[in-house]
Amino acid sequence: MTEESNTLNSVEVTKIMKLLPHRYPFLLVDRVIDYKLGEHLTAIKNVTVNEPHFNGHFPKFPVMPGVLIIEAMAQASGILSRLAIGELTDEEDIFYLVKVDKAKFTKTVVPGDQLHLHTTIKRRMRNMVQYVCQASVDGKVVAKAELLCASKS
Repeated sequence: MTEESNTLNSVEVTKIMKLLPHRYPFLLVDRVIDYKLGEHLTAIKNVTVNEPHFNGHFPKFPVMPGVLIIEAMAQASGILSRLAIGELTDEEDIFYLVKVDKAKFTKTVVPGDQLHLHTTIKRRMRNMVQYVCQASVDGKVVAKAELLCASKS
């Protein structure tokens, strides 16, 4: 089955790197485990103690910063949109996070957790897309937000 025809799809990190401009240490999506083009996507981020933010973000009790959870949800959202329009070709083609609404954090995310990132397209407007996002660990919601992303064109 092709990626476009099946709702049970996965996308490996090498393909993700063709869809997003982010690189280590700021690429926060390890794999897409399911998506339906133009509708929704689920991805994972494996949280490891080796990540540079843990050196200074509560070193004796490492907690993934909430802004990075939001960024991971934004990257998953960007992948959802890029899958429909094709690989990133130049910097003019980038989507930017322009608004965060209704953000809520309900549980800490720590090394060893596998963060599941769920994003659904809520609305499209010219060069902008609004997403409803949720992050979970072991089936429990740890964060949620509505995100608005826009392209330059």
